[in-house]
Amino acid sequence: MVKHSSALPLAWVTLRTLIVLNWLFGAAILALLVATIVAEQWTFTALGISPSSWMRPMMHGLRAIAALGLVAIPLNHAILKRLLEIVDTVRSGDPFVAPNADRLQAIAWVLLALQLLSLVIGGIGKAISTPAHPLHLDAGFSTTGWLAVILMFVLARVLPKGR
Repeated sequence: MVKHSSALPLAWVTLRTLIVLNWLFGAAILALLVATIVAEQWTFTALGISPSSWMRPMMHGLRAIAALGLVAIPLNHAILKRLLEIVDTVRSGDPFVAPNADRLQAIAWVLLALQLLSLVIGGIGKAISTPAHPLHLDAGFSTTGWLAVILMFVLARVLPKGR
């Protein structure tokens, strides 16, 4: 029976933890972004970046990447919240409900937005990277990410027929 699965409580705790961590990472990104703008010299000194450093010209691009990272925080929250709601319906024993199909559809759209955001971040990273100082980001085109988008759109259509 689904209600007695040990995976469901673990999934619930994991999702709740990820929700908290998502917001904490967002707060850290925001704090660093604000610090590099409001107290630029102090922040750069604290990070070991001298006024003559090669990194100074990259900072505008890195700030743009951080700002886009902030955009990802509420998008990630939207996915995690809907997954938590789906887990709750599975725990209650009735996962094949119309709201779960709607949740999967919403997750698909958010995943699509995150993939587009990743392309922009990857483009910025490529634009500010130099041969002397390459910038390696885990951003840009992701086959797996795009497959996840397609999978979510398909699952959103299949779920209502699962009864």
